[in-house]
Amino acid sequence: MRKRLITTLALAMALTVVVAGFAAAKKVVVQQGNLKLTVDGNFSPTKLPKSKLAPITLDVNGKIETTDGTHPPALREFVVETDKNGSVNAKGLPVCTAAKLNSQDTAAAKKACPTSIIGEGKTDVEIAFPEQAPITAHSKLLAFNGGVKGGVTTIYVHAFLTVPVPAAVVTTVKITKVKNGRYGLKSVATIPVIAGGSGSPTNFSLKLHRTFTYKGKKQSYFLAKCPDGHLNAKGTGVFSDGTRLAGGVVLPCTPKG
Repeated sequence: MRKRLITTLALAMALTVVVAGFAAAKKVVVQQGNLKLTVDGNFSPTKLPKSKLAPITLDVNGKIETTDGTHPPALREFVVETDKNGSVNAKGLPVCTAAKLNSQDTAAAKKACPTSIIGEGKTDVEIAFPEQAPITAHSKLLAFNGGVKGGVTTIYVHAFLTVPVPAAVVTTVKITKVKNGRYGLKSVATIPVIAGGSGSPTNFSLKLHRTFTYKGKKQSYFLAKCPDGHLNAKGTGVFSDGTRLAGGVVLPCTPKG
């Protein structure tokens, strides 16, 4: 079972929150019972055009913990709906595939698809096997453009751990357009089992930014506009013990033009 040890759970959650939700302009804390999720981040610039999408850079970091210090349950799924005034633009950027990333350490994954990278970060995962002291595993995180097909933008998230055994896993995040009032994007991350269910993330951080040239024009992977002074996001995380953490945020921005 230890061969299934993976750490992309943390990134999948962070990536979903950031890519679709443009991070959090201030710290957000969501708690259910003794399980607490804290997300703290920002996007820049915060001064954005009213009617035209403009490039943005996203930074997010977060922490998953229990108020009594026990091992937290593992996240199984994270779904986020975000503001219709945000967009993900993958057209024209080189595409990476899961096959190129499987079984690779961080350096090899980066070498396999260097022109497809859209973000980097790191995460800590606590592994608590029965009758053993918890182990904290560390990993760098890499996010890759997986392209667009059938209206779905794919992002591949790569992580590699060296303890208790070397293991690499590629997690897939799917982003689609929706029409739900204020919300226009939906991101879904399904989280694989970590160490047979014994692993849970405790910290994560991620910075996402990518510009590129397509057909002679400068492009950005992450875009937003600010017609009315705010961007909205809401999300729900489902954990292995059945706990559901749900919350929303209204993010301030300054319209220009």
